[in-house]
Amino acid sequence: MSSLADYLDMWRLISSSEGTPPWELIKNIESTLSEKIDTIGEDYTVTNHVAIHKSAVVEQHVVLKGPIVISANCFIGAHAYLRGGVYLGEHVSVGPGCEIKSSYVLNNATLAHFNFVGDSIIGSYVNLEAGAIMANHFNEREDKTIHVVIEGKPFPIATTKFGGLVGDHSKIGANAVLSPGTLLSKNSIVKRLALIDQMLSASN
Repeated sequence: MSSLADYLDMWRLISSSEGTPPWELIKNIESTLSEKIDTIGEDYTVTNHVAIHKSAVVEQHVVLKGPIVISANCFIGAHAYLRGGVYLGEHVSVGPGCEIKSSYVLNNATLAHFNFVGDSIIGSYVNLEAGAIMANHFNEREDKTIHVVIEGKPFPIATTKFGGLVGDHSKIGANAVLSPGTLLSKNSIVKRLALIDQMLSASN
């Protein structure tokens, strides 16, 4: 696939190599964040393997299951649920009732409310409107294989849990669904109620 730098200006926040496939970053997210937390600075409060920057705001009834890193000036609304290894870059806003599982969310991204982001990478300044979903698993299929589409051709990846990679400055409309394996370039726009399944386009 194209390098991470084609999708993310701040790819160095999550990888030492721009050639690392995003699904490999997700596969290793828990161990990566655990190592980061072990050496994190004094501006963070660490409890139960959850590191929260002292400038971040976490409202009541938020559930945090580490390892998690919540960077400077983040906001997490009431009843949000973060688990399975989550990294929030600076100035990230997570609205009420959102669930984030095993994902990187980079600087200045916004999840409005009632979003699900599973096993994914969200670029900087991405906005997910209310109810938008990044699905991470083909529950409805016997064959759970996830493919990514690169230059119009599908390639299977060695995991059954991967949501997608959303490039910087993309906008995802309310109640849209991104199927497992979605790769969106920078500045993408997904309309409200849309279903993105790149395999359908590749097979036509």
